[in-house]
Amino acid sequence: MKTPKVVFVCQECGAQAPKWMGRCTECGAWNSLVEERAAESTTAAPSNNRFSQFSTSSTARLYAEVEMSRGVRLSTGIGEFDRVLGGGVVPGSLILLGGEPGIGKSTLLLQAAAHFARSVGPVLYASAEESEHQVKSRGDRLGVGDTPLYLLSETCIERILEEVARLSPALVVVDSVQTVWSNKFQSAPGSIGQVREAATQFLFAAKNQNIPTVLVGHVTKDGSLAGPKVLEHVVDTVLYFEGERHHSHRVVRAVKNRFGAVSELGVFEMTGTGLRPVPNPSRLFLSERASGAPGSAVVCCVEGSRPILVEVQALVSTSTYGNPRRMAIGIDQNRLALLLAVLEKRAGLSLAGDDVYVNIAGGMTIDEPAADLSVVAAVASSVRNRPLSDATAVFGEVGLSGEIRGIPQAALRVKEAAQMGFSRVILPAGNVDPADNLQGDGRCELVGVRTVGEALDELIA
Repeated sequence: MKTPKVVFVCQECGAQAPKWMGRCTECGAWNSLVEERAAESTTAAPSNNRFSQFSTSSTARLYAEVEMSRGVRLSTGIGEFDRVLGGGVVPGSLILLGGEPGIGKSTLLLQAAAHFARSVGPVLYASAEESEHQVKSRGDRLGVGDTPLYLLSETCIERILEEVARLSPALVVVDSVQTVWSNKFQSAPGSIGQVREAATQFLFAAKNQNIPTVLVGHVTKDGSLAGPKVLEHVVDTVLYFEGERHHSHRVVRAVKNRFGAVSELGVFEMTGTGLRPVPNPSRLFLSERASGAPGSAVVCCVEGSRPILVEVQALVSTSTYGNPRRMAIGIDQNRLALLLAVLEKRAGLSLAGDDVYVNIAGGMTIDEPAADLSVVAAVASSVRNRPLSDATAVFGEVGLSGEIRGIPQAALRVKEAAQMGFSRVILPAGNVDPADNLQGDGRCELVGVRTVGEALDELIA
C-alpha cells in the first residue's frame, strides 16, 4: 500500500516544506511547521471540481448596463452592533468577529441571534466549543425565551452545512472557525489548511444560498486574528471585540467592511443580563472624572463617524532611581516619548529626572494624533500641580517644532463637546473658522492656538 505523502505547513504564513525544519524559511517563525497530509493530485475536468457547484457561468457586461438594486439590510436588534456593521446585516455576507477569550463574543452573538430570530426568521447557532445545554444556560440568563433559534453542537463543517441546507435559516452563527474541521483534510482543527477550508466553504454557502453568516475567530497573543491572513481577505467584514476584563464596557471595532465605513465603533456595557448598548459613550467615560484634579484633560476623539470624549490622565513624580520611567496605557508609548521631548525643548519643562505615567481613563485606546495636545496639557498640569478648567476640552496634533497642526472633523468634535456641557475648547488655529465659532450663541468658546507655548498659556494661567 502506497504511503500517503505528507508536507510540513507553517502555521504562521502557510508556507510548505518537504521535511520538518526548526524555522520557517519564508516568515522566520520558530517551531511553526506542522505535519499535514498533502492534497492528492487530480486530473479530473474542471466541471468535477468540488467548488464548481458554486460557480455560475456569465458573460462580461458593460458597466453602464449593470442594474443596481439596494440590498435590504437586516437589523440584529442591537443598535450599536448595527452601527458597526454599517446599518445592519447584508444578506449573503460573511462576517468575522474576533476577540480575547472571555471578552463576550458568544454573549453578544447569542443576544443578536435571539433578536434576529424574533424579527427576521429562524437562526442556526452552531457551537463547536460548547454543548446545547451550555448555550441554553447562557440564553436563559440573557432572557432569550421562546424564539426560532436552533442550537447545534457540531465540529464537522459538512454536517453544519447539511443543517443549513435543511433548515434554510435567515442567519448562521459559527462559534468558532478555529475549532471546526473538514473531513477532506487530515490536519487538526485550527491549522492553516482547516481554517482556509472552513472560511471557503462557509463563504460559498453564504453567497450561494444568500444567508448571512457570522464566524467567531480566536486571536493570538499579540491581538491579531489567528490563522492565515487569507481568512481576513475572504470575509466581507472583520470586527474586533475589545475591552478590559476589569472594566464594564466593551468596544466592537470594524477594521474591514465592504458594506460600510471602517473604523466604526460600537460601545457596550457588560451587565449581569448580557451586553447593554451605550448610546452616549462620552457620558460613560467621563462619569467618574474627578473635579479640580491636576493632570487631567479631556480630549474629543473620533472613531469612525462617532465623536467620543475621554479623559487623559497624567502623573509626573520625581524619580527615586537613576533611570526615570515613562509608562503609557491607552496610547502609543513612542508617541509619549516624542511629546515629552517637545515639552522639554519647546516649552521649557524639565522632565529628565521625573517619572511620567499617562493613562486613558476607562480602558479606552486612542491612536489618532488629535490626542497629542491633551497629553501635553495633562503632563504640564501635573508638573505645575495646577488643574485645568473642568469646562475645557482640548484636541490637536503636536509637531516636532512645537506647532499645533490642524486635524480633521474639528466641527464634529466641537459639537460633541458643546453637547456634553463644555464651554471652552482649545484647538488648532487652522481649524478655527469664524463662520463656525459658537462663542456668539453662548454655547462654546473656541480658542485657536498655533504653538505648544500658546496652548499652555491658555490652559494653565
